[in-house]
Amino acid sequence: MLSIDINCDMGEGAGNDELIMPFITSANIACGYHAGDEKIIWKTIELAMKYKVNVGAHPSFLDKENFGRKEMNLSYEEIYELVTQQLLLFNEIANSIDVGIHHVKPHGALYNISARDALIAKAIASAIKDFNPGLLLFGLSGSHSISEAKSIGLKTAAEVFADRTYQDDGTLTPRSQPNALIENVNEVAKHVLQMTKEETVTTITGKNLSINAETICIHGDGKEAVLFAKTIYEALKQHNIEIKTF
Repeated sequence: MLSIDINCDMGEGAGNDELIMPFITSANIACGYHAGDEKIIWKTIELAMKYKVNVGAHPSFLDKENFGRKEMNLSYEEIYELVTQQLLLFNEIANSIDVGIHHVKPHGALYNISARDALIAKAIASAIKDFNPGLLLFGLSGSHSISEAKSIGLKTAAEVFADRTYQDDGTLTPRSQPNALIENVNEVAKHVLQMTKEETVTTITGKNLSINAETICIHGDGKEAVLFAKTIYEALKQHNIEIKTF
């Protein structure tokens, strides 16, 4: 039986976290650098506990002004420290309510850079492994994020995106370009089922690429995030695809 994890970026101020929680298995919670603060982290972890959803850290560049979506040119050491500091902060809050961190998923520009830059990917993976070698890294399927983490023995989950289009090289279409987002709920469901069942994705030019889908991302800040989450959950169930975490 096919199975898949569903994750969502949360604690970002969208106001719909609790409405989405019943339809996901993993929550990526902002660490305060691009969104949220200590109080929001605490509240979001409690929500995840209520719905039996795995708790993950969602580190980013220190950039609330651009919601962590502006690329920054930082060294290996700076990236390592950036991730480590956010994990320390997040872990302190999680420990205070007796919750363990399950996974780490970089956010926004940090995520995109690590997908294409092996050195940055290694810095992130190394920071996570040194912090806690038992954590999972969620990274873009087929990218340096996954390969560099595996090369140092860190466990990974290959991530695909429910509401984003893909380029011919397997990367996500930049948000600055037209058609980067999939905004039709029926198209989102079709897109997810193709990636999950057929292990392929159709790019913006119409090419079919092989893809490994272990976890599906839904962006919690999308205007139709709740509808997308519910639709994806129901579509997977209807096609006898088990929704479960790692």
